[in-house]
Amino acid sequence: MSDSKKAATYGAAGVKTNQEAGLDALLKWVTPTEALRAGRLGRSALPIGYYANVVDIGHGQGLALTTDGVGTKVLIAEMLGRYDTIGIDCVAMNVNDVICVGAEPVSMLDYLAVEEARPEVLEAIGKGLAAGAEQAGVNIVGGELSQISEIIRGGTPGGGVDLVGMCAGLVPLAQVNYGQAVKPGDAILGLASSGVHSNGLTLARRVLFDRGGMKPGERSAELGRSVGEELLEPTRIYVKVVRALMDAGLALQAMLHITSDGLLNLCRIQPDVSFRIHTLPAPQPIFAMIQELGGVSDEEMFRVFNMGIGFCVILPNDGAVLARAAEVCRTHGVKTLVIGEVTADPARRVHIEPKKIIGEGDYFHPAV
Repeated sequence: MSDSKKAATYGAAGVKTNQEAGLDALLKWVTPTEALRAGRLGRSALPIGYYANVVDIGHGQGLALTTDGVGTKVLIAEMLGRYDTIGIDCVAMNVNDVICVGAEPVSMLDYLAVEEARPEVLEAIGKGLAAGAEQAGVNIVGGELSQISEIIRGGTPGGGVDLVGMCAGLVPLAQVNYGQAVKPGDAILGLASSGVHSNGLTLARRVLFDRGGMKPGERSAELGRSVGEELLEPTRIYVKVVRALMDAGLALQAMLHITSDGLLNLCRIQPDVSFRIHTLPAPQPIFAMIQELGGVSDEEMFRVFNMGIGFCVILPNDGAVLARAAEVCRTHGVKTLVIGEVTADPARRVHIEPKKIIGEGDYFHPAV
């Protein structure tokens, strides 16, 4: 089979998603540093690996911390010469993780590494950061600009950019949420994504531009705009809608940002349970375009992309509770759908019944 006809995968595109050996080598040194704050302020409330960690800052208060970046979405911005939205993505990828532990995001820092410090590019990135901060209700209190042309390389001379953020939030230690209350029978409410968000862009670029021969500025009748503009659609920021769900007094059993690994993110919670996905929303057309042009399997699509669901909330499976949650989300302009339920299977699997696939560990495979 020729390379052009082989099914596209994230690994073939250059992203190795199964990195346990390398990560373990790093964590064997990092994890023991927790003992340096044992019995003192700053000790962590959670093990490393959840969306955010929480450290004790005294008087029953916790400081939630997380860090994340925009990834290769910056290459799409470079292709189009449009940098005014990737700052929103940087904010989104961080604040959406902080709310998963029940915290209110309050402040951010940014780290911007560039090949060349071009004022027009930096200003555009700043505009996006400010827009994202406004949407999330956080302030950006500092950051770092590093010009490292020996390290950062873009697709055009001098155009290399990498954008990373760090977010801090506040949460009472007694209210830290890492899914510990989730139980079989609970419902999974899926909140719509705005598109691809900031994961899977390497595979999307390889399929659409390299294999499909499309141009970033090429208008697509199916998308209603250019392919590049579709891929640049900013990651949805869920802070205000999730905080509204909390303020409504709904029993949020878990909050989960659906990023890389897709719905396998459901398995990050503490209890040994599994998840049955019985209903899926119709995802944005860009996902079908990637799948068809790349011959990408359902298993790979659901491992790499959010497939139209950018955030999940687990709630008691009660009609009145679910109706109230959907109403709150509607008032914030976010579409929702009850996509499944928690099951008692301790194997920590995700059954996506409409596609007849099962996720275990880092991968999905066909249901037998």
